[in-house]
Amino acid sequence: MGHEIRQIATPADFAAVFDVSRETLERLATYESLLRRWQKVVNLVATSTLDAVWHRHFADSAQILRLAPHGARSWADLGSGAGFPGLVIAILLADAPSLRLRGEGMPPRVTLIESDSRKCAFLREVARETGVTVEILSTRIELPATQAKLDSPEVVSARALAPLDRLLGLAAPLFTPATVGVFLKGRDATAEIETAAKAWTFAVEMVPSITEATGRVVVIRDLQPKPKD
Repeated sequence: MGHEIRQIATPADFAAVFDVSRETLERLATYESLLRRWQKVVNLVATSTLDAVWHRHFADSAQILRLAPHGARSWADLGSGAGFPGLVIAILLADAPSLRLRGEGMPPRVTLIESDSRKCAFLREVARETGVTVEILSTRIELPATQAKLDSPEVVSARALAPLDRLLGLAAPLFTPATVGVFLKGRDATAEIETAAKAWTFAVEMVPSITEATGRVVVIRDLQPKPKD
């Protein structure tokens, strides 16, 4: 069953929902401009979503920030693609001390992992043009060398990367008892959770998406593999 969603069509709508600064809106506007320019040569997002960037990509990504734990120092975004949700999160954290997961000082370290080198080039260009500090790893998540670089992030996120059972397999090497997974999912979230529970034990919360009537944000804690028979 669906739920009420917010229509976030413009920067003003975004600011009203997420209470962000003018600097954040300017950075996101730069992001949108670069996305439109690069989309002509690199397939970054579904072309049909370009005219709904603030809703389908920026707001969809931004909604997960409130579900991350306060006090976290590091964030890993798996399969970042065009930067959703990880690069949007980094932009939000850069300009808003009240949103930062650390109570003081610098914002948390945000690492984007993306195996497509062309998408990584786009991510680097957006980071450069917006002045946001992120770490971008052009590599595969499942490689031990990649996992070693991530140093047990306290938040792991992903959108449209893989079914939850496979996603948990990719994320599990990064998890400590304190790690929280925040994953954007669609109408099949409940079925994906049931399938994943055959191989994994975890605490789970499903939060309705504010941008998609059948969407859910799946929040995972205490992730452990089930013992093999």
